[in-house]
Amino acid sequence: MSATLGALLRLMEPDWSITLIERLDAAAAESSDPWNNAGTGHSALCELNYTPENPDGSIDITKAVHVNEQFQVSRQFWAHAVDRGVLTDVRSFLNPVPHVSYVQGAERVDYLRKRRDALAANPLFATTEFINDPDEFARRLPFMAAKRDFSEPVALNWTTDGTDIDFGSLSKQLIGFGVRSGTTAMFGHEVRDLTKQSDGSWTVKVRNRRTGVTRKINAKFVFVGAGGDALPLLQKSGIAEAKGYGGFPVGGQFLRTDNPAITAGHRAKVYGFPPLGAPPMSAPHLDTRIITGRPWLLFGPFAGWSPKFLKHGHVTDLPLSVKPHNLASMLGVGLSQISLVNYLIGQLRLSEGDRVDALREFAPSAVDADWELSVAGQRVQVIKPAKGKGGTLEFGTTAISAADGTVAGLLGASPGASTAVPAMLEVMRRCFGDRYDGSWQPRLKEMIPSLGVELSHNPELFNEVWSWGTGVLGLESGTDAGAAALAAGPDDSASPAATGDAEPAGVA
Repeated sequence: MSATLGALLRLMEPDWSITLIERLDAAAAESSDPWNNAGTGHSALCELNYTPENPDGSIDITKAVHVNEQFQVSRQFWAHAVDRGVLTDVRSFLNPVPHVSYVQGAERVDYLRKRRDALAANPLFATTEFINDPDEFARRLPFMAAKRDFSEPVALNWTTDGTDIDFGSLSKQLIGFGVRSGTTAMFGHEVRDLTKQSDGSWTVKVRNRRTGVTRKINAKFVFVGAGGDALPLLQKSGIAEAKGYGGFPVGGQFLRTDNPAITAGHRAKVYGFPPLGAPPMSAPHLDTRIITGRPWLLFGPFAGWSPKFLKHGHVTDLPLSVKPHNLASMLGVGLSQISLVNYLIGQLRLSEGDRVDALREFAPSAVDADWELSVAGQRVQVIKPAKGKGGTLEFGTTAISAADGTVAGLLGASPGASTAVPAMLEVMRRCFGDRYDGSWQPRLKEMIPSLGVELSHNPELFNEVWSWGTGVLGLESGTDAGAAALAAGPDDSASPAATGDAEPAGVA
């Protein structure tokens, strides 16, 4: 998110002073690191929780369309960035991989058939297929078909329009563009405080984690894009808009393998239904990943728990985030989310064998010795203040900005960093309204031709921008391109941000 905002602002205002402040010694080493997320780049092609079934049996695709519309904005910006040399290595961050929904049982097969019919009527999802033939299932997903008893009906929704995204590589390239264009990057530096000055600017107190030396940076605008650590930093700013917000950290774990015999038999991201009573974020999925040119398979997620707000955070993060103004919100969620607590307790009790048993529900032939456990990143779910309820647990992202537009931040996790561009455009609209609606509009429309337009209602424009983006991003061959990338095999968070017109400022 921060790398995206920094690149957008640099493109809009080449002369602005921008400084990125990153507490770790490398870029994108928290949630954006490819091992700390599933790399799905959510476009609602395969996530079943985005297409719930209504009481009358119809399928509600409203959320799926909304998420996909956001993804289209990000995809267009990436294509523009590649075209203009902002992003210099497409294949290191973006590869075509089919996105697939998978179900078992006659009732769910019927649901998936209706889901395909509802989606395919929309131009954004027109390529969605319904597959319930066992032979075709086995042809497309041989690893999942091996040793499977097809006496129970199974079905797939399949689209070749999906991608695997290495958000670490994407973030590094965006930051690299910023640095080449004048952005100052301060790694190994931690923001310790944010203080509002009488002239409306902010003083950002920064500590060098290696030497212990502190310094102060003055900025006219600060963006807090620190992943899970955004909440404590927004609390330190003292802005009224952050009052009442809390956070609940949930860790993630995946099984992974790079065994060529296995990765060659599964070239897709396959999502199923979450277990009964489990939160939407727990939907199991078996994913092709392409990391530094090498194919992997990941299966999960399995939940872990830690009071840390970052993978490289502190055990005091959660208790120190509890303040008088958000105590009611935290308690309200604690009392209403017993099912989530029970789910987490159950996940913490899982053994290595239990996790592979869960994988065998997807791939019956899975062997324990082929898989290792990988600890993913920390995600901090937003606890939002709600009148009469104390607080509610949110499973999306929430952008917070001060009324005067001088500070903004992003809280939450899903639906994924593929929504980074529309989320950051919204921050820009809120905080730089005059410029956004004025001098920035022509340039933004050049970058994102569909800006302000719902592509689901404009099939001609959708086809135009989709074809353009597909060509620039080198995604023309669909499944074949994905297979070629995989067959190639091995090739033998962030912190706050600030911008100002004169003084060095921070972006991260």
